[in-house]
Amino acid sequence: MTGWKLLSVLLQYPDEELLGLGDELPAWMREQPIAELQELYVRTFDFDRRASLHLTYHTHGDRRQRGLELVRLRRRYGEAGLPLTGGELPDYLPVLLEFAALRPEAGEPLLAEFRVPVELVRSRLHQTGSPYVEVLDAVAAALPPPTRAQVAAARKLAAEGPPTELVGLEPFAAEVAS
Repeated sequence: MTGWKLLSVLLQYPDEELLGLGDELPAWMREQPIAELQELYVRTFDFDRRASLHLTYHTHGDRRQRGLELVRLRRRYGEAGLPLTGGELPDYLPVLLEFAALRPEAGEPLLAEFRVPVELVRSRLHQTGSPYVEVLDAVAAALPPPTRAQVAAARKLAAEGPPTELVGLEPFAAEVAS
């Protein structure tokens, strides 16, 4: 299995098919029962928004701009001849990794555009001591080094968290803002 494809599989919800990878799995995955791996996955990625694998959430929060970015991503997959047919959103890191595996000429530059949120998730996994950090470290190592602007953007987002949208929330916006 190629590098991007393996990283994609390792970052998906664990199932019996994953365990079939045998020696390609990190030792911590081979040594745990599937139920424990599933619980770890949910605790790591679903219950901690700062570790979300839906990467546009980190840069756009739940604002309208995120929806526009998701449409743009879906279009880019289609233009490369790989329209999304599954139920996952196009910003889900395993989907981006799969795209890079299948269409490296289009997928790798697209994945590099998400360096900032990848670094945010990676940093969060280091903070929490998650074993999934090994996988995110491998993703980051395969990407071009971050620019100074990307490092600054990652620090800012780490300090402030995802942006929020208050438009259309009146009369609640005043309560939230205070």
